[in-house]
Amino acid sequence: MKINLLIASNHEDYAEHLSKALSELHADSLSVSVCTTTSKLRGLLKERKYEAALLEAALIKDTDLSGIHLPLVLWSEDVKTAVPDTLKKINKYQRVSQMAAEILELYAKASEHNRNAEANKAGITAVWSPVGGVGKTTVALALASRKASDGKQVLYLNLEPFSSTSVYFDSVGKSISAVFEMLEAGEGNAGVLMQSILRQDAAQNISYFCCPDNFDDMNILSVDNITSLIAACSGMTEELIIDMTSECNERTRRIFEIADRILLVADWTSTSQIKMSLFTSQNNVFSRIKDKTQLIANKGAAISQLSAKDLISLPLVQSTDASAVYKTLAAGMS
Repeated sequence: MKINLLIASNHEDYAEHLSKALSELHADSLSVSVCTTTSKLRGLLKERKYEAALLEAALIKDTDLSGIHLPLVLWSEDVKTAVPDTLKKINKYQRVSQMAAEILELYAKASEHNRNAEANKAGITAVWSPVGGVGKTTVALALASRKASDGKQVLYLNLEPFSSTSVYFDSVGKSISAVFEMLEAGEGNAGVLMQSILRQDAAQNISYFCCPDNFDDMNILSVDNITSLIAACSGMTEELIIDMTSECNERTRRIFEIADRILLVADWTSTSQIKMSLFTSQNNVFSRIKDKTQLIANKGAAISQLSAKDLISLPLVQSTDASAVYKTLAAGMS
């Protein structure tokens, strides 16, 4: 979704610079308008409503701001004009990217939660295995890398309690735990908050979120929370790759239902072979997802004995560089 943002500043150069920077850097999330006088501001607010506005204190005296869902006062130490305590302030002189993130986060908290907004826009692939250590994350990232190289917008969503996202991507940024907390509370607009904290790996053009703050943050999510999370993510990208935990619980089954495609990953170990065989032959979940499932034989594994509509075989790549492994395997994904 795009937020209609109004910049009202009597400093024309500042307003134009900020408008241009926000429009160029955040075209997917912000639609920016500018006004530079009190009279024009009042006229605009009579004609239409705005989701958010950045307002110079000098322009808002005796102005009706009820047509702005989130009015924010542009603030700095040299501002002498008093403003109502009810209005939130935002630092006027800061990095544009930081200001945009703050606007989106404040708007998310001030907005109603909309679970179904732009739901299922993306192609959704879930990557799962009944056993850990088979290379599930590597396979998920290999697919993400392949989709990105094909020119797709890709979002990698790690739902493991112990996330390894920081092994592959820069971990500096706000944790996805903030989104989990909003979903649990059932307040605000999680999709807008997610846009404000979304990161992108410049080398691979893969979008991602920084790891949860702790293990318990993932466990607070209900089945409905998971549904809302995926719906919000799917409205932000063309391809959504979900890296799942190895549990087979209600949350897992909901993700299977939502996904357009499921990759089941196994390697050469006997534990992996046995657990995958049991899942595909004895679990009634598999019978419901079989038609949209591909088996991934990772690390040179031979799993032809397992029932599979389709199978992708990936070689064993030996490297101490975790990113190099998934980038190599990307060539074998489709």
